[in-house]
Amino acid sequence: MKKAVLFSLVGVVLLAAGGGGAWWFLHKSGGAIDAHAAQAPELPAAEPQKYVSLDKVIVMLRRSPEDTGTRYMSMDLVFTSAIAKEKETKEHLPMLRSVAVRALSQMTATQIAGMSIDELAVEVNKAFIDSYQKERREKPFNEALIGKLIVE
Repeated sequence: MKKAVLFSLVGVVLLAAGGGGAWWFLHKSGGAIDAHAAQAPELPAAEPQKYVSLDKVIVMLRRSPEDTGTRYMSMDLVFTSAIAKEKETKEHLPMLRSVAVRALSQMTATQIAGMSIDELAVEVNKAFIDSYQKERREKPFNEALIGKLIVE
């Protein structure tokens, strides 16, 4: 438990330092960026996105041979969806929770701890894609993002 908290804190500090460094660098060289932006061709306007939240997806992780206790994971998912598909995405949330739990409950706490947030998001998105393909339905959202992750 202490290792997980320490690992999370170190990750947050590293992300904050990286973000601060990127901001400082971009802010310091702002004139050069503006010159490049003026030369860039016009891109078509992106379709507006809505964000649909699925809070508190709680998963009991599979035990590894060295684990003596039960390990849990909790995460909040955020789905990016076109405005026209927002209602349909909200209607699918119970099924999406089930798919996420089914996919992640096959993993151990050691496997989860060894993955980055991006790698975990890829696994969750792959499970959603497989589920929709199996049902021969179109996904009403573009991507699932991880908004919060706690491994206990």
